[in-house]
Amino acid sequence: MKTGKRILGLGMLLVSLSLIGCGGDNNSGAGTAGVSVVTPSLNQAAYMVGTTIYQFGHNSIPTIDVIGAPTDVDWTRWAMLHDGSTYRLYFFADGTNDTVYQFGFNRATSNYEFGYDSIPELTITGAPTDADPSSFAMLHDGTDYRLYMRSKTTAAIYQFAFNRATSDYEYGYRSIARMDVTGAPADTDFDRWGMLHDGSVYRFYAFKGSLDNQMYQFGFNAATSDYEYGYSSIPLLTLDQIPANSDTSGFAMLHDGVDYRFYFLTM
Repeated sequence: MKTGKRILGLGMLLVSLSLIGCGGDNNSGAGTAGVSVVTPSLNQAAYMVGTTIYQFGHNSIPTIDVIGAPTDVDWTRWAMLHDGSTYRLYFFADGTNDTVYQFGFNRATSNYEFGYDSIPELTITGAPTDADPSSFAMLHDGTDYRLYMRSKTTAAIYQFAFNRATSDYEYGYRSIARMDVTGAPADTDFDRWGMLHDGSVYRFYAFKGSLDNQMYQFGFNAATSDYEYGYSSIPLLTLDQIPANSDTSGFAMLHDGVDYRFYFLTM
């Protein structure tokens, strides 16, 4: 995340509304499941240009509510992205490894709403047996919506992309199917990880050991097809002013064409 590359992310803003298909044009917040009464919120941080710091509340709405969630949302498995138009939030349906609920950010209410400007329910197909569904990451690279799962056995990630013809996330579709994560420090916590695309570089992040305020950054090297520690990146980043109610067991990240953003759910 070299600061000199940040402006390249502005090209993401040129993505047309037609690309929201991974969201689609179904604005209904109603699903087949019921609606939960109590849901977590999102605590939001942004990168402070010229530093190594993500600060909570910096250039951000500090806390954002998530509303209309089905009762069977699995709050422990979640991801986010920005597609050049809409901020999007995803959760697995509880008890499944192939069904994801989609929320969109409604600027009129400043909430993430289930099914807003979105296909409410998405399906993941073709996952390898080695893919670990206990966590996932997502991003939009200006062309494709992408979803990732880690390998259960090696430092690698599996890649899926959204197929508009089927409305599914399909393993290996328009993708390098499997990519290694290389050069990771020995204390990398791969159970807490996230990804984004900033208009120039695909990026992978993982926490440093048991710390809740530091994370390592990797960049995708097209020459090797690997995510390499420190490649085109600030190797170590720090989180500042973390709200006390943050659930640090997982996180999500995105780039919105202007800012690099980081999120914890509230407890």
